[in-house]
Amino acid sequence: MSSPHHPHVYAHAHHHDAETAHRHTHGTVDPTMLTTQRGLWAIKWSFVALGATALIQVVIVWMSGSVALLADTIHNVGDAATALPLWMAFVLARRPPTPRFTYGLGRAEDLAGVLIVVLILCSAIVAGYQSLSRLLKPQPIAYLGAVMAAAMIGFLGNEAVALLRLKVGKDIGSAALMADGYHARADGWTSLAVLVGTLGTWCGYPIVDPIVGCVITLAIGRIVWASGAAMFTRLLDGVNPTVLAEVKHAVRHAPEVHEVTQVRVRWVGHWLHAELNIAVSPQLSVAQGHAIATAVRHHLLHHLPHLANAMIHVDPVEASGEEHHRVAAHVHDNLPAHAHL
Repeated sequence: MSSPHHPHVYAHAHHHDAETAHRHTHGTVDPTMLTTQRGLWAIKWSFVALGATALIQVVIVWMSGSVALLADTIHNVGDAATALPLWMAFVLARRPPTPRFTYGLGRAEDLAGVLIVVLILCSAIVAGYQSLSRLLKPQPIAYLGAVMAAAMIGFLGNEAVALLRLKVGKDIGSAALMADGYHARADGWTSLAVLVGTLGTWCGYPIVDPIVGCVITLAIGRIVWASGAAMFTRLLDGVNPTVLAEVKHAVRHAPEVHEVTQVRVRWVGHWLHAELNIAVSPQLSVAQGHAIATAVRHHLLHHLPHLANAMIHVDPVEASGEEHHRVAAHVHDNLPAHAHL
């Protein structure tokens, strides 16, 4: 802050204050606690639903010997198991920031998402192995009616879980929970595919059953690819470009801001953190620049429902952007010539 006419002001606040201001919470309830509680609630009930669905299918697989239903059951068991790393991640997200983990432990949610992708991949390998084994060594299928009933149960159970996970995941901004929701939905579709294999067997073509098992394996592979891309994008601090557009749109509500530069946004768990530069008149005082930054931050918290905090750098309009903050090449303390970008 070299002079009152060229304010370079950072407006920021602690994580808890940002969330409290955003939602105008009355009392001492921490919104982080509320969102993680919703996530834990969704995880608990999806685990119960998928566990019950898989248990019914295991019994019918044992009775019938259907490899297509076996592949679907393995996938359902794996889908239910993904609730465990997600549960651990949401529990860790409740912990407040510390001097070592200054952003908290929200990133554990993204790591849980990667583990979910690995679990889905393992289920694809097991299902593929079983399907190829039955394709090379066909075995008879019994209780065809029960197999078809189990396939319908699998579809209904997975679709119910998918709706729950997707709704809660979207509400709280959790990519891991939404990926698990799409996983459940695709699993429900593969349950319907089991019907095709069973009907083929019913019509005298038992080879259709392991073929459908192989198709299910390929479907799981597609889920692995899509879910993995989404999770690693977040781990690499990638965001949808529309988020940047929303940030710039929100800043336009502050008439004192001439332009917005260097917008940077990233996810930490299911919370967004933003950094941006805004340009204002150089005639403003430091206090006035700070007041504008506070107003801009308020607009951002209202327009981005998953925003936890925004760090705003206030520049004079003729020197806006990080390129004006670079330190040119210089020499000091017997060090070689160097610059700071």
